[in-house]
Amino acid sequence: MEQRINFYQIFRINADGSIEPLRIVRIGGVQMAPGVKFGRGVSFGGIDLSQFIGRDFSVEDQQGVLVIKGIF
Repeated sequence: MEQRINFYQIFRINADGSIEPLRIVRIGGVQMAPGVKFGRGVSFGGIDLSQFIGRDFSVEDQQGVLVIKGIF
């Protein structure tokens, strides 16, 4: 079942400006887990998540992996 949740429920912005998932996330076939840090301009599945900070995401929990389906 898809849910609509905010960016900050999925990711955090670290003091150095990097973005890090709070749980296991899959976007565009790319999966990442907490501890993976990336900066602005880095794309996952063609999506630069830094451009969507603060936005809502359509997600589905698939066996403990949060799959991002869309961005509002």
